[in-house]
Amino acid sequence: MSSPKKVVLAYSGGLDTSIILKWLQEEKGCEVVTFTADLGQGEELEPARRKAEAQGVKEIFIDDLREEFVRDFVFPMMRANAVYEGLYLLGTSIARPLISKRQIEIAHQVGADAVCHGATGKGNDQVRFELGYYALDPDIKVIAPWREWDLNSRTKLIEYAEKHGIEIAKDKRGEAPFSVDANLLHTSSEGKALEDPNEEAPEFVYQRTVAPEDAPDTPTYITVGFKRGDAVSIDGEDMSPATLLTKLNELGGSNGIGRLDLLENRFVGMKSRGIYETPGGTILLMAHRGIEQITLDKGAAHLKDELMPKYAELVYNGYWYSPEREMLQAAIDTSQDLVTGTVRLKLYKGSVDIVGRESPYSLYSQEHVTFEEDDVYDQADAGGFIKINALRLRLLKARDRKAGKND
Repeated sequence: MSSPKKVVLAYSGGLDTSIILKWLQEEKGCEVVTFTADLGQGEELEPARRKAEAQGVKEIFIDDLREEFVRDFVFPMMRANAVYEGLYLLGTSIARPLISKRQIEIAHQVGADAVCHGATGKGNDQVRFELGYYALDPDIKVIAPWREWDLNSRTKLIEYAEKHGIEIAKDKRGEAPFSVDANLLHTSSEGKALEDPNEEAPEFVYQRTVAPEDAPDTPTYITVGFKRGDAVSIDGEDMSPATLLTKLNELGGSNGIGRLDLLENRFVGMKSRGIYETPGGTILLMAHRGIEQITLDKGAAHLKDELMPKYAELVYNGYWYSPEREMLQAAIDTSQDLVTGTVRLKLYKGSVDIVGRESPYSLYSQEHVTFEEDDVYDQADAGGFIKINALRLRLLKARDRKAGKND
């Protein structure tokens, strides 16, 4: 493979990616194009532009991708009710395919022959980024500095930065207490002070949520409106996808909702501990399940729950652009055609409870389930239903007795 000439770098402006930028220029001899994605991480992004300019970068992309992120990535995942290992709402995982997509688009736009990310060789993100790159451009060159260079400690990184005049934030001169990744769906904290899974995470780790015990003593009630499986309004006010999730984050964060301390299984084989905050996503997942309760047929709902772990694992492992994820998405989206209506929720001290749901396409029939007298259901029919379903169990027991097996 020939040496890359021009590379698009996923660039945050932090210590690691600033060093990677210089390393690409010095060690690889590449022209570097920087790409910084605004995914709602809540940080000022213009400093990244200034830092890139200071390092001689001529082509700088800072893109607001918040609406695309929620509309085309978060919402499709929420239609699937996707949760990894029963708890994790996949906040980091779902951001990577969008970043990969935009990097490849920029590479084609500027004539770059390579892309580069700052993920380490121990984590999942290297897999997610690169599976995305190759799925979208099978001929692209990929540079992963953490798998190549010898700057394998914080001390070496700082020495390299000082040698090359790279700005270092004051709080980076010592060992960072933990690593943070954030976007509009969640905040993830891991490493350093959080590496002992038996030690409770200190309160200062949490950035988006108040402690549940410090949340208001009065519950907050909200109504989320859905159309074809996607949330479209809060309390009757129509909102864009990113605006809606931002509002749910505010409501969830102030009520202490969405905290998770998880010891998860990484795709690369090791276990890792993450502290996640997904306030809006936690509310959205509960609301979506609420509207499905009243609109989805039993068979469709149960099949979705069987498919969900596979879907979640594909997203976690980086297979967003795989045919199997797209096949699952097609089936899931078909199920959402009439998932329309409203769900009323109670937010209180870390919990989200469904307290009401309504839909013009409701499958709920009060006439059938009432404990009062009705004219639509003959309870005597249940006897035959039970006997038919018990037939195989009765035959098994009769055979076992004939064979002399103990009761």
